[in-house]
Amino acid sequence: MMAEKSVVTRSPSLILSFLYALIPLLVLMVATFLACILAYSLVSAAGDAVSFRTIIKKASQVFLVLSIFPAMRYLGLTKLDLGFAARVRFIKQIFQGVGLGFITLMPVFLALYLLGVNVVDETQPWTAFWVSKKLVIELLLALLISFFEEPVFRGLLISGLSRKMSITAAILISAFYYAILHFLNSPIEIPAAEINLFSGFVLLGDAFNHLLNPEILSAFLALFTVGVFLGIIRTQLKASLGLCIGCHACWVWQIKLSKSLFNINPDSDYLYLVSSYDGVIGPLVTVWLVLAMTGYFLYKRKNCQSF
Repeated sequence: MMAEKSVVTRSPSLILSFLYALIPLLVLMVATFLACILAYSLVSAAGDAVSFRTIIKKASQVFLVLSIFPAMRYLGLTKLDLGFAARVRFIKQIFQGVGLGFITLMPVFLALYLLGVNVVDETQPWTAFWVSKKLVIELLLALLISFFEEPVFRGLLISGLSRKMSITAAILISAFYYAILHFLNSPIEIPAAEINLFSGFVLLGDAFNHLLNPEILSAFLALFTVGVFLGIIRTQLKASLGLCIGCHACWVWQIKLSKSLFNINPDSDYLYLVSSYDGVIGPLVTVWLVLAMTGYFLYKRKNCQSF
């Protein structure tokens, strides 16, 4: 009888947690719905100077970021709850995060080069000015991406979800949404003359259908692992969103530079270590980060037992 009571008591809680985990999906749907309407309005007024598909993608990202503010108010969250430290400490964390991102991903690039997966792109100009320009531009773009994504996924999502479920569950769900969003895209280009009010929803349907493509699995697992790694940083240290932003930015920076400076060798025996997503994210990154996280928790457990 006691066992029955325990099951009955826990079931509503599990159902509520599941429903709560679907709220980010609802927010995503609202953001993409608004983006579709906005894209149609802009293309109708100004033509297709900018790709209809690109407007939807970028507008969706902006609406997701803007959703932070009403969500914070509704949940009663502060900037500290989201992981933002005081300004000086926050800036320091970003630099520390860049260092962490460098030492955690650079071994992957070294391995890919030594294994012959990455080969130097000799068609590039390779002048000091060109290299310096690439370094600066790609860093600025990487920082912009991480400043958009980290407050949403490691800030709002983890903070909000952890109020209704365990930290572990919040990290995993946040990482799932983070990974999925990278593949929510459609290659279809609709000419401006053929665009109507429902065109955006056609692209949206195709984008969700793309999520069922088995070819994205290895890249999805890698990005999911990236999300878990960043989630651990966010939850193991108080007000550590700056670390996540810096680490994420450095990873994106290195990936963008790698795509500019190297080519993928299609004849390499180790090509399976990367995916077609960006030539870096893949099984090697997944295994490497899993080992890094395992090493961290083993080190932490050993230190805790020594006291």
